[in-house]
Amino acid sequence: MAGVFQGFSVITLIIIVGVVIERTGWLGAHGRKVLTGLAFHVATPALLFGLMYHADLSVLFSGQFIVTAIGMVVIALMYALIGALARWGTGPTTIGALAASFVNSGNLGIPIAVYVLGDGTLVAPVMLAQQLIMGPVALTTLDLATRSPDAAKLRWWQYATRPFVNPIVIGALTGLLLNATNVAMPEFVLEPISLIGAMSVPAMLLAFGMGLNDSPVPLRGPERPQVLTATLLKTLVHPLFAWVLGAFVFNLDATTLFVVVITAALPAAQNIYNYAVTYDTGERLARDSILITTLGSVPVIVLATLLLHP
Repeated sequence: MAGVFQGFSVITLIIIVGVVIERTGWLGAHGRKVLTGLAFHVATPALLFGLMYHADLSVLFSGQFIVTAIGMVVIALMYALIGALARWGTGPTTIGALAASFVNSGNLGIPIAVYVLGDGTLVAPVMLAQQLIMGPVALTTLDLATRSPDAAKLRWWQYATRPFVNPIVIGALTGLLLNATNVAMPEFVLEPISLIGAMSVPAMLLAFGMGLNDSPVPLRGPERPQVLTATLLKTLVHPLFAWVLGAFVFNLDATTLFVVVITAALPAAQNIYNYAVTYDTGERLARDSILITTLGSVPVIVLATLLLHP
């Protein structure tokens, strides 16, 4: 269980530093916005480039990847359907769908994979599913949903190319393309990309902590139904669905099933808040969902470990 608590303690401490930074005003009035912009436009694309460039692409054909991808897509569609029926709006519904399905596979998933699953590379299928399937669709939807109504109408080819102008998608797909085509990048190019990418997670966590200052108590705002829906889907339905899908549909072996359920039980990803701030939509929904699912995922991961550990 050490990995579970270590992963959560790392996140908590960096968020607390963000709270302190905001309260002291060290980064000025626009510090959170600057950190968010740095993470979205520079650091995260660099991070994803490195992850995709070094990823083992054979996992794309594994049962773990297939079950993980199906699970994420189905949970996101569940939230999207509820959001459409409730008329929560395209932007907030997209953020909520991400909060319900997009897992914290980096700064929390890797420590848990190392200490609970025994292999840090086991989160690679999750990262690939998120960056190849969920990310481009969600970011394109947010881009279109928050587009100014006064802007010129897009042509069909502009809709088709929209995902490929987003910096995060560009970073991930470029790394994947170079990986798939076996292009050897020189070390003097990869090293600065790696250093810049290393800023991504700390910047997002610090910005999240800064955003907690003077924030209303979770579940007290008008976003309460959206937050409750995303939290329920992420914390309980997602890992349960992954277990049913892996055990009874794909007949995964005990070890792979354990990995799939544990990764599905991870809380909502931190970069969802980054997306919400960048696109100025669903910010409180993202913040509250991340906070509550992070707390709620601890007992779920512990219980899943006790029940399914091979």
